[in-house]
Amino acid sequence: MPHTARFTFGAVIACMPYPMVGMTITICVQFYYHNYTLAGSLTAVQAIAGAILSPVLGILVDRFGQRRVSIPLVIIWLIAAMSIITCIKAHVAPWILFCIVPFLACVPPWGAMSRARWTNLLKHDREGINRAMSLCSVADEAMWVIGNPLASILAVISGLLAFSFTGVCVIIGALMFLTCVSTEPASQTELARAEGMTRKTFREHENEKAEQLKADTARQDAEAQARAQGLDEAAVTAAGEQAWQQSREQSHSGRKESIFGPGLLAVCVTWFGLGAFQSAAGISIIAFATESGQKQLTGFVFACFSISSLTGALIYGAKNWQIALYKRFYFCLAVVNLGIGTFLFAKHLWVIMIIYLIIGVCQAPTWINGNQIMLHLVPQSRLTEGMAWMGAMNSIGGSAGSAVAGMFIDRNGSQGGFAVVTTLALASLAVALIGFRQIKISTQTPVLTEIALDEPEREELREVAAIDPAVQANNPDTSFDPRHVEQR
Repeated sequence: MPHTARFTFGAVIACMPYPMVGMTITICVQFYYHNYTLAGSLTAVQAIAGAILSPVLGILVDRFGQRRVSIPLVIIWLIAAMSIITCIKAHVAPWILFCIVPFLACVPPWGAMSRARWTNLLKHDREGINRAMSLCSVADEAMWVIGNPLASILAVISGLLAFSFTGVCVIIGALMFLTCVSTEPASQTELARAEGMTRKTFREHENEKAEQLKADTARQDAEAQARAQGLDEAAVTAAGEQAWQQSREQSHSGRKESIFGPGLLAVCVTWFGLGAFQSAAGISIIAFATESGQKQLTGFVFACFSISSLTGALIYGAKNWQIALYKRFYFCLAVVNLGIGTFLFAKHLWVIMIIYLIIGVCQAPTWINGNQIMLHLVPQSRLTEGMAWMGAMNSIGGSAGSAVAGMFIDRNGSQGGFAVVTTLALASLAVALIGFRQIKISTQTPVLTEIALDEPEREELREVAAIDPAVQANNPDTSFDPRHVEQR
C-alpha cells in the first residue's frame, strides 16, 4: 500500500528515545553520581510523567489530529534531552535533574499513531490488521535490537553523543511520519464537522453505535444458542430479543463517554505488572554486568531479547491462528513472566542472554495480542487513546519496578534487584490471572474498530462481496439480517 512503509518505519525511527534514553540516564547517572537509587528514581519519574501524559496525548491526537499535536512535542523533547545530559555532566544537584526529566516524556505516541493508521486503512480486513500489527511489532523489536546496544556503547563513550544520536533519529523519524498526510486518519474534530456535530455529540453517537453492535451480537449469539437447543422459531426470536434488551440496558446503566470497562481495566492492570518486572529486570541486569566488569555488554543482552522477540513477531504474524485470542495471550504472558523470574538463579551474564533468547519469542506476541484485545474494547476514533492507556500503565509499572529495584540494588547488589524481579514477575502473573474472566469475555465481543463503517460503506461492501467471495470471507459484517440493519 502506498506510503505505509514510510510512516511505519518513520514511527520506529522516531521511537528511538524508548530504548536509548532510560539506559543512557542509568549509565550516566551511575557513572557521575555512583548511585543506582538516583538512577532508578530518575527513570521512574520519567516513566510516571509519561504515564500521566500518554493518555492525554492520545486524547489530543484523536481529537485534533496527529500532526497538530506531534510537532510541538518534538521541539520540547529535543530541548529537554540536551538540558538533562548537560546537567548530568555538570554534576548539578539532583533536584534539578528531577525538574528536567519529566519533559523527556513529551514523546508523541508514535507506535499508537502508526497502528491507528494501519487500522484505519485496513478496517475491512481483520486478517490484514493482524498482519499489520505483527509488522509494527517486528519494526519495534528491530528498533530495540539496534537501540539497546547503541545506548550502552554510546553512553559509555559519551552521554552527549548518545542523546545527540537519539535527537537526530527523532527529527528524521518525525519528518518521515508526519509528511505522510494521505494516510493520517481523520480526527474527531474533522469527523464531527463532516457530520455537522460537536465533538461531544460525535463521541456519544459513536459510543451508541458501538453499544448497538454489541447488542446485535448478543442477540445473534442467543439465537444461535437457542437453535442449538432445538427450540422453535418463536422461542429463538424471544431469546434473541431478551439478550438484545439486556445488552442495551447494561449499556445505558453507566457513563457512555468513558471507554473504560472491566476488559480494559484488566488489560491495563496486566500491563502495569508487565512493565514493573521488566523494568526491574533491566536495571538489575545493568548492575549485574557492572559487578562482573561487563557493563559495555548490557546492550547486547537486551538485544538478545529483542532479536528473539522480533523472530517471534515474524512467526506469529505469518500464521492465521485458530486458537482463541485469550488463550494465546495468557500462554505468551506466562512464558515471559516465568522466564524472567528465573534470573535470580543466573550466575553468569551469558545465562541471562540464553534465557532472553528462549523466552523472547513470546514477548512481541504478548504485545500483539494485547493490541488485538484493544480492538475489541474501544471504537475506531478512540483507538489511540486506548493504546495510550495501555502504554501509560506499562510506564507506571516500569517506574515502580525500577525505583524499587534500584533501592534493593544499592543495599544488596544485583541479587537484591533480581529478587525484586522474581517477586514482581510472579505477582504480575497472579494479578493477570485474576482478570482472566474479564479478558476472555472481552475477546468474545465484536471488533469495535469496525463501527466506523456507515451504511453507505456497508452497502458498498455488500456489492463488492457479491462479486468477490474473498471480501465476504474477510468481512462477515457484509451479510447482515435486514432487521438488524434497519434497527441500526
